[in-house]
Amino acid sequence: MATIDITQQNFAGTLENNEILFVDFWAAWCGPCRMFAPTYENAAERHPDITFAKVDTEAEQALAAAANITSIPTLMAFKDRTLVFSQPGALTATGLEEVIQAVKNLDMDKLRADAAQQQP
Repeated sequence: MATIDITQQNFAGTLENNEILFVDFWAAWCGPCRMFAPTYENAAERHPDITFAKVDTEAEQALAAAANITSIPTLMAFKDRTLVFSQPGALTATGLEEVIQAVKNLDMDKLRADAAQQQP
């Protein structure tokens, strides 16, 4: 499956309708972003069960600001509408695959239970 473009208008709906969503925040002028793009596209093809999206930080400045993007590329991963990974910098293919598998394997019930125990 190819990547999809996310805008401020469709972000919430895309997040709501996908169990796992990866989002690459990028810009056309960013060299590391351009280097990471083929790696990200290849991962999208290898994992059709996951939604891979891209946010052009130049066109979607309000969305990038709302996501607290301070460096690009930044990769975010959501599972069950919960942010479970956020890291600036271009990942290698192996690094991206490790993140994908970790997100797939996350036990969200355990994560929520652990978070509830952390509450004062």
